[in-house]
Amino acid sequence: MLGNFSYCNPTRLYFGDNSLEYLNSELKKYGKNVVLVYGGGSAKKNGIYDEVVEILRKSGKNIAEISGVMPNPTVEKLYEGIEIARNHNVDLLLAVGGGSVCDYCKAVSVSVNCDEDPWEKYYINFEEPTCEIIPVGCVLTMVGTGSEMNTGSVITNHKSKLKIGHVFADEKIMPRFSILNPKYTLTLPHYQMVSGIYDIFNHICEQYFSGEDDNTSDYISEGLMKSLINSSRIANRDSQNYEARSNIMWTATWALNTLVAKGKSTDWMVHMIGQAVGAYTDATHGMTLSAVSLPYYRFIMPYGLAKFKRFAVNVWDVDAAGKTDEQVALEGLDAMESWMKELGLVMNITDLGASEDMIEGIANSTLILNGGYKSLNHEEIVQILKQSL
Repeated sequence: MLGNFSYCNPTRLYFGDNSLEYLNSELKKYGKNVVLVYGGGSAKKNGIYDEVVEILRKSGKNIAEISGVMPNPTVEKLYEGIEIARNHNVDLLLAVGGGSVCDYCKAVSVSVNCDEDPWEKYYINFEEPTCEIIPVGCVLTMVGTGSEMNTGSVITNHKSKLKIGHVFADEKIMPRFSILNPKYTLTLPHYQMVSGIYDIFNHICEQYFSGEDDNTSDYISEGLMKSLINSSRIANRDSQNYEARSNIMWTATWALNTLVAKGKSTDWMVHMIGQAVGAYTDATHGMTLSAVSLPYYRFIMPYGLAKFKRFAVNVWDVDAAGKTDEQVALEGLDAMESWMKELGLVMNITDLGASEDMIEGIANSTLILNGGYKSLNHEEIVQILKQSL
């Protein structure tokens, strides 16, 4: 394992079907003014909202609310939330929802005490906070992003046709605590469940497909992927299987809490291309990733052939006997494709609302990163997008 790094993850996790009972003890650590943040109403329909509000009131908190946080939070919604949080003199931002709500709370947390425009500061210039950061806590209801235990925050600007994620450097931006009750995920529609599953899987891939050394992180990643594949198949047959859903929830957290990135350069180009597609279509995040993944991986496979062969053998149990490295690697990607279709994932961007006349614009909106096996140019991104139609 090569390279030098530091590792610190201060988020306290409470996991299991009784995990909400720990919210009261966490609330004692913060001031009276809490802003409760949630999405489009599912938290109220399934009763989680009422449970959380009751705990907040019994704890003597003054509650303000930011409701209607959309799956791809917009910069306009960010400005609205900043204003509400400032007016409430917020001491704690409490996210009740999925990754988008958690992402959104982190964006608000670094902006409340900052006079600069957060879009320009954090998402265009990628600056770090220079002001006091408001603590964030999460009650997770959908899994996929890993936002419950990292510093990432993705915001969409429809006017600019940009969807940009900022992984902040300051560990204080990580949620101070996250409550993970797998039962809260059981009411998700199938489309959202499998979208989250693929988001988890691709998070691991983005870190796995980089580097050439013998890295402990890769062994952990392979174990996480095999667990996810197994649990996803069980959940796909029976969405109410608690054990499978709990394993998926736990895997989601460890897929993107920075652990398996250690010693890795990491790739993230599937996310960059997928997020650009999302900026144009407002499609569900995990589905934008599934729609572009295979064309991307088949394109870069020759540049990282040894790792793609290892992926085929160690994750998909491909028998390498009597085959070339390329044959083995391609067979692994074919197995991945079969699994994706088995789950019912979207396999092309056309089904998400993208069209050929959008390709140039999407490519222009794609941030190019250099951590993977091939640094793409604009023309190569266009080629991958055309293969994704």
